Amino acid sequence: MKILKKIFKNSRSSQDGIFFTEIEEVIGFKPNTIAYYEKAFTHRSTNRTDVKGNPLNYERLEFLGDAMLSAVIAAHLYKEAPAGDEGYLTKMRSKIVSREHLNELGRDLNLIRFVDSKVPTQHFGENIHGNIFEALVGAIFLDKGYDFCQKFIQKRVIIPYVDIAKLEGKVISYKSLLIEWCQKEKKSFHYDVFDDNGNDGQKYFGVKLSIDNKIVAKARATSKKKAEEKASQRAYFAFQEKINKK
Repeated sequence: MKILKKIFKNSRSSQDGIFFTEIEEVIGFKPNTIAYYEKAFTHRSTNRTDVKGNPLNYERLEFLGDAMLSAVIAAHLYKEAPAGDEGYLTKMRSKIVSREHLNELGRDLNLIRFVDSKVPTQHFGENIHGNIFEALVGAIFLDKGYDFCQKFIQKRVIIPYVDIAKLEGKVISYKSLLIEWCQKEKKSFHYDVFDDNGNDGQKYFGVKLSIDNKIVAKARATSKKKAEEKASQRAYFAFQEKINKK
């Protein structure tokens, strides 16, 4: 612990207890070991290591937080949806802990203000918000144990965001939904992905989505996955009446 404190002693966030106070406001209780939380907001670009050469960044805490979120959400759904079978519960949990939703949680708490990085914040990908939210959950578990972790998730995730009735109609992936419909209706589909670089120096990917050899949607985004999802969403709204037809 002394090593961690030494590493973080020059952190602007930690000076004069500001970081401690702000983290306390976010999590709702006093931390025992502030170093866990400092680690939860340390980006790998800092290249920090402990005395054994192990990396000191939020990625391992992100893994732990993901597991804790899944466990707490699973227990909540098991209790609140007694008629739901395994498939239903799995699908509902996926909607709650989707990357999109975790990013929303991180943005709402403005967690990015705590990140210590050598990379400018404007260069971070969108998933940074969800990643550090998961890392924060992992830090809470290590610092305070399961009960405090469960209370934090209940307060910050379940109460304000988990409405089972609304989640039942929430689409996780338009691409998955569209592919499922095409397979059910025996329609052929194809995603044609190509580089579509703009004039701003940012790399983009273009996508043309064809169904039964006819282009039905086009999209452009900073990753192939995002471009395919955006094209799928546009195709979904074009075929929504047919897709939702019982």
